[in-house]
Amino acid sequence: MVLDELALKIINEVRKLIQEDIIIINIDGIIIASTDPTRTGTFHEGSLIAINEGITFTITSEDENRLTGVKAGINLPIYFQNEIVGVIGITGNPEQISPFGEMLRRMTELLIRENYYTDQIDLHQRALEAFVFDWIQDIEWDDPFYERSTMLNIDLNYARQIVIFEWENSNMLPIDTRQLLLDLTNRSSEDVLVRWGNNRIVVLMKVDDLNKDTLQRVNDLYEIIKNRLNFPIAAGVGQQILPNQLHKSYHQAVRALKVALKTSSIIFDVDLTIDLILQELSPEIKKTFIQRTISPILSEEDLYSTIKEYLNQNLSLKNTAQTLHIHINTLLYRLNKISELTNLNPKNIQDLFKLYIGTYLLDDSTKKHR
Repeated sequence: MVLDELALKIINEVRKLIQEDIIIINIDGIIIASTDPTRTGTFHEGSLIAINEGITFTITSEDENRLTGVKAGINLPIYFQNEIVGVIGITGNPEQISPFGEMLRRMTELLIRENYYTDQIDLHQRALEAFVFDWIQDIEWDDPFYERSTMLNIDLNYARQIVIFEWENSNMLPIDTRQLLLDLTNRSSEDVLVRWGNNRIVVLMKVDDLNKDTLQRVNDLYEIIKNRLNFPIAAGVGQQILPNQLHKSYHQAVRALKVALKTSSIIFDVDLTIDLILQELSPEIKKTFIQRTISPILSEEDLYSTIKEYLNQNLSLKNTAQTLHIHINTLLYRLNKISELTNLNPKNIQDLFKLYIGTYLLDDSTKKHR
């Protein structure tokens, strides 16, 4: 029952406003929360009068002698969806505390409504997540599947494009993620958005025209999420695809996301080239390749950082030296040392390619194990 789950929260919130003792009583007349712990679990006869008659019931000092479990004060019925769900009681001189009564009742009812609607949103989100999970598993579209889509107001007739957003901070509070999803859904109501673990959001973008560019829509979502979270995010984008083949777009988005995480950027699967091949290598193959190429310089931090920067600067000696803040002769010495230790000459295109692949695979492996 909603009141049982909220009783302590209500007590704590209301106690911030007044110092008098407060009790929350269920419809059976049992105190389920109190600022005085000794009263919790006891029977309160006065609350049943408030419930049965639907009135604010004032308890006098004389009533303390004739009614079970009561203290002087006031009992106010709590309403939710036009039904009494319990009673809030305030202990003290009725004349002094009565002005607070209606305010506290309204505050209590507001907390109950907010909690109820939050629960409904969470239930809807969980149902949506389960549906999307089944959808991308390529399960059979049977009658129950169509019924679920109708219940969730999802149109299965449109092409879709999956975008996966991921951020490194996995400590984001569920309430923050919930509000972010609500805001994004209100902005793009025809798209399907779901939370995917603690640090991912999956978007099933509706595509009216399979040939229409969606880059701007993806960019808009990316900027909104990045600005809201205030830390780097990455986005992997699958290809536009018919709704009954959505699993393909999902796996493409996952593949693109692995590359996007390296630079906290947006990567479309359709733009992958060499990354497309390297992402398919097994961990054992990657490890072996690293050992056969750049392994000898991994213990030499200056040499490894040099070859990485040399590659980043498109083989420009001048720019590499400037970025590393070293003399160009020092750079040439380091490149020769790299050639000597790895037996791979950075001036040879085939050897340089092997060095590039080695650094790529190492960065990819390091990223996964952070």
